[in-house]
This record gives sequence, C-alpha cells and structure tokens, in this order.
Amino acid sequence: MTGFMAAHRELLDKALEAAITRGYWSAYPEIPSGKIYGETAKADAEAAFKDMLGKPFDLDQPTTGGRLGKEVSPYGFDLAIGYPALTVGAAIEAADAAAPAWARAGIDERAGVCLEILHRLNKASFLMAMAVMHTSGQAFMMAFQAGGPHAQDRGLEAVAYAYDEMTRIPAAAVWEKPQGKADPLVLDKVYRIVPRGLATVIGCSTFPTWNTYPGLFASLATGNAVIVKPHPGSILPLALTVRIGREVLAEAGFDPNVLLLLADEADAPVTRELVTDPRISVIDFTGSPAFGRWLRENSPAPAIHTEEAGVNSIVIDSTSDFRGMCQNVAFSLSLYTGQMCTAPQNVFVPKDGIDTDEGRKSFDEVTAALAKGIDRLLSDPDRAAAVLGAVQNPATVARVDEVAGLGRVVRPSSSVEIPGFPGARTATPLILAVDAVADEAAYTEERFGPISFVVATAGTADSIARAAGAAARKGAITAALYSTDEGVVEAAADAFARAGVPLSVNLTGGIFVNQSAAFSDFHVTGANPAGNACLTDSAFVANRFRVATVRRPRVA
Repeated sequence: MTGFMAAHRELLDKALEAAITRGYWSAYPEIPSGKIYGETAKADAEAAFKDMLGKPFDLDQPTTGGRLGKEVSPYGFDLAIGYPALTVGAAIEAADAAAPAWARAGIDERAGVCLEILHRLNKASFLMAMAVMHTSGQAFMMAFQAGGPHAQDRGLEAVAYAYDEMTRIPAAAVWEKPQGKADPLVLDKVYRIVPRGLATVIGCSTFPTWNTYPGLFASLATGNAVIVKPHPGSILPLALTVRIGREVLAEAGFDPNVLLLLADEADAPVTRELVTDPRISVIDFTGSPAFGRWLRENSPAPAIHTEEAGVNSIVIDSTSDFRGMCQNVAFSLSLYTGQMCTAPQNVFVPKDGIDTDEGRKSFDEVTAALAKGIDRLLSDPDRAAAVLGAVQNPATVARVDEVAGLGRVVRPSSSVEIPGFPGARTATPLILAVDAVADEAAYTEERFGPISFVVATAGTADSIARAAGAAARKGAITAALYSTDEGVVEAAADAFARAGVPLSVNLTGGIFVNQSAAFSDFHVTGANPAGNACLTDSAFVANRFRVATVRRPRVA
C-alpha cells in the first residue's frame, strides 16, 4: 500500500460505504470554523488572496512565457492576476508525455494521490472560498461550502466510484477448461486497466470547483492525464487546484504534467481547438446547451460528459404549511441570485387556487405570498447579501430587464447594497405571472438568473404535464411538488421519473430543492436534455478506462 493510500485508506472505505448506503455522510467539515481549520485560517487566506491580486500566479508548468487573465470580481474590482500562457498543442504534448507513467501506476497508487490532493484542497478551503467568491459572485458562506468541502466531497465521490469500478476486475485469474479424459486447458490471465487517453475538464463560471471536481478526479483516478480549461471569468479556483495537484504528483514521483492548467481569455478562447484535437479522448463540460450540442456534434472524443441547463419547475397543488412553503420557495428563488443549475424557474399553480392550512388561496394570493416571502427574506441587508451574493455575468442582469415584459410583474427586480463592496453587481428575483397556454413560449425557455414565472394552469394534472413535458423536451435538473394528496404525489413521481428529473416533495424546512448532497443525491440523471451524464454514478467513471487482457498457457 502506497504512503498516500495508507494515510487515507480509512477515508476511502467510508466513502465506498456511503456510496452504497446513501445516507448522510460528508468527509470534509462544511463549517468555516477556526477550531476545525485553524484559528488564523481565515485571516491567513484573506491575506494570501490579497497578495495574489495584480501579480503573476505562481504555477510551475510549461508556458509560452506570456501571461493572461482578465478576471473581474462581481463584487466590483479587477483581480488582475496573470496566469502562465500555454498553447493547446504544448499542453497536449506535455500531458501526453507524462501520461504513460501515470497510466502504469497501480489503482491504489493513483487513488492515494487523488485522496492526498483532496486532503490538501480541504486544508486550503478558506483560500478557495475567497477565490470562488471573487470569481463566481457567491457569498462567502456559499463559496466556502460549495467551493470547498462540498466540491471536495464530490471529488471524493468520483474517486470512490472509480476505485470501486476498477477493483471489480481482478488483477489476474487462472482459466481452466475441462477436456473430459484429457488434461484441462489452463491459461493464466492478467487484466490491465487501460485509460482512454488524455482528458480535459471545461469549467464553468458560477461553480468552478463543484462542477469541475467530479470529472477531474474521475479521470485522474482512472489513469488519464487531465488538462483543466477553466472559464475565463473563473480561473483562480482551478489554478489553485492545479497547483496543489501538481505538488502532490511531484511528491509521489510522477511528472506533474499529468495535470495542467490551460487558461484563456474571453476574446481569445481555445476551447474549440482543444476539444476537436483527436488526441483528447475524455471531455467533461458544464455550460450552455448551445455549446454542449456543438461539442457532441464536432468533437471526436469517444467519451463526452455534459451538464448543461434546463427549465426547473415547482408544482403547487396544496399544502398543510402555507407559510413554510412560501418561505422555502422564496429562499430557493433567491439563493445565489438564481444562478444555480438547480434553481427553480417555473412555479405552476392552478388558476382556480389551492387548498392550504390557512384556507383556500387564489392564484393571485399565492403569487403575492411568494413575492412577500422574498421581500421578508431580503429585508435585512446583511441577510440579503449572504443569500443573494453577486451576479457573475453582466449579461444576467441585462436579461432580467429584457424579460420583464413577458408577463405581469408580481415582484420587480432591484439591486441591493452589499456592505464593504459598493461596486457589487446585484439583482433581486423578478417574478412574472403568466398564462399556461398564452405564454408558453415565455416560460418554457431557460431564462438564467433571478427570473421566475408563476404559471396559471387548468389544474394540477395540467401543471404536472406541463412541468414534466418541459423537462423532457428542454431538460431539467430538479423538480419540486407541494401536495397533501398521495395520489397526486404518486402521479408526479411517475411523470418526473419518465422525464428523468429527481423530485422533492413538500420541502418546508431547512432543505431546499436547489441542494444536492454528495454520496446520496444523483445530480443530473443524463435522461433528459439537461445533461448526458450523472454526478456521480457508475456510468460516469466506467467509460474512462478499458480492460486489456494478457493470456498465456500455464507452464507446468
């Protein structure tokens, strides 16, 4: 057993067990406490982050000698960090040269390296939080949790699944076929795990680590060298990740070019050149459906995993806790300013109203209550800043203005002040009331950002059919239902299962439809246009390697 594997074997065993039992388990503490991460961890991270601003990023990897990077914090200032420039060809050549030794390493050795990288990433969670906050716009708490421990859990989950799939195959076997009275035929067989080739992970701007780590660690664990191509607006979190990963690889005796950073700028993108190179065999992509479609149609890579986008819905039939429901939905619509791939967009409500513990509520009363729930949630400036964060892309704010005429405005969007960041780009949720038939074109398209439609339908059956139908046609990653009728719950569960969408039912407490838990929830199903892969299941890792057999007759 290698040194790194010996140090982390117990953790891996727990991860393997958690993937089977699927109850709550987290390897990395999500509370940004000095008692856990060190009393000076936060202050040290803030100082380290400030020290990186306006300077070349220290990353020992192949480079053209130039620097690039135009990241701007959504909180209102330039990062002005210069990352080493690297051409696509040079990146592929360097990774290709480093790949054979990594491929020959044993399963335990590769897994141990991956586990050590995750361990060190966890130790750097405060610095990662600063990097994620000031590239994605997430508020600090979300940046710490989603960008740090939760992302690390997803990476560990991928390592566990990869380890499990590879170790199902014995290293060797004796094959003996009876021949009647004659001596049996006997072959010695050796089975080799063969990586698919070079891999690349294309990062997104809103969740640069959470969406990157599953593919990154699944490919590394299965023996593929990996080129990390971050979004040009969120380079720093993945640059830190690659730097830590390269340090561990070098300490383990491998060429650190097994892991490379290929940064670019929005006005000089390199992604298309990278993914169309025939030497790239595995691709993980998170981003728009338009580029996902282009990727599948134009890349020769044999293994392509995508998480794209969709139209997530909430169906309201009835509730035994009207206030709790409104609070829960209001938080889900507001969290990270609607920039989560799991955020609901459409809320389907019968035009004749719903039954609640407070009596019958009309359609207008439901929409007004949702708007008031958001107003109440965001009434405290500090809480509003912590819930909303900042908007990553100026185009998202522009989109809010563009769609305001698509329905009756129930709640207008506005900006909020974020203490300490006067230049922060912000927007509160816009809520529009629309008709299920007349306004179908408006609400069945994804409108990324803090934009929600409350859709008046003919009844609950119509609501379910429209929500599930949109998911099947356009894609969806989440769905939610509120109903006191078990028959309705079963009907919705069937409809959304057919559409390939996980369903949350009657959430009124501290769990929200936006949230996806590692080792328990399957994030994206791969069963509708929102993505062709799932984080994380066996299919996500099994296509990253093949098995080659060496067999020979046994010599007596």
